[in-house]
Amino acid sequence: MIVVDASVLIAHLDDRDALHEQAVERLLAAAGETLGASTLTLAEVLVGPARRGRLDDARAAIAALEIQDVPLASGAAGDLATLRAETGLKLPDCCVLLAARHSSASAVLTFDERLAKAAGRVLP
Repeated sequence: MIVVDASVLIAHLDDRDALHEQAVERLLAAAGETLGASTLTLAEVLVGPARRGRLDDARAAIAALEIQDVPLASGAAGDLATLRAETGLKLPDCCVLLAARHSSASAVLTFDERLAKAAGRVLP
């Protein structure tokens, strides 16, 4: 599995986003891989479309990518706190890392350099 960060999904969903083309390219490059995103990441991605009354369209686009929802496991609070303390990342980014850990992901797909570096340290 490859866990996808909000930065990539937001750019993919908005063709006016400066990183849209890169997001499309990276998602195409991951074709054939199982894609996942934490529940919190998916919620973060859906905020903008919800504000614009486009929630159903965004949900359909995410479904078309076949992104699996990786829910927070019971007891995740302690794991998230530890990741936050170890990495200094904000909790939404820690949710990405935790989703990657729990799903035994091979990689994290993100435009966030700090998150990518942390994923390199945290993932096997």
